[in-house]
Amino acid sequence: MIGHDENQEEVTYKVTDRRKFNPDGSLKEGVELEAKPAEPVAEPPKAEPATTREPAEPVAAAAEPAEFPGEDEAAEDELAGAEDPASFVNFLSTLATNAAAALGAIAHPATGQRTLDLDTGKYWLDVLAMLRDKTKGNLGTQEARILDSLLADLRMQYVTMVRATEEKLKAQAAKKFSGDDILGKR
Repeated sequence: MIGHDENQEEVTYKVTDRRKFNPDGSLKEGVELEAKPAEPVAEPPKAEPATTREPAEPVAAAAEPAEFPGEDEAAEDELAGAEDPASFVNFLSTLATNAAAALGAIAHPATGQRTLDLDTGKYWLDVLAMLRDKTKGNLGTQEARILDSLLADLRMQYVTMVRATEEKLKAQAAKKFSGDDILGKR
């Protein structure tokens, strides 16, 4: 064979299966699971005395009870894979960025220009809504909350932009046509 040296030894590899579970989910023979010690929880930063003007109304979210029971304890565990580029949260971020760019909320990542494309924005909203419906019951509480929050915020942006576009079209039509034009008096 060309480029093959007759004096070289053949390289062999040994593959060792280090998985702890069988395909049916049972623990393999001879495998012992180690319990991880609980990590210490960092204390929240202490509030500093306010030197600026206080808000007129208290923040509603702080007064409301937690929507999902036990969410505080599980919050860190549920988004542990968020640093992974292929995580569900990063996937949602990609879809939401496309929707926001189509709705003119942010500059398009590729072009750097703000544009308004309501049809494309509606498409991305529909994709996010489909994902929410198809993954219902399979997401962690934080993932579900992020998806619901993104969808609600983007829907509000969409409605705002549709209304603004309608108002702009009405104003343009009012400038273009007068009452006399409509009544045929011109």
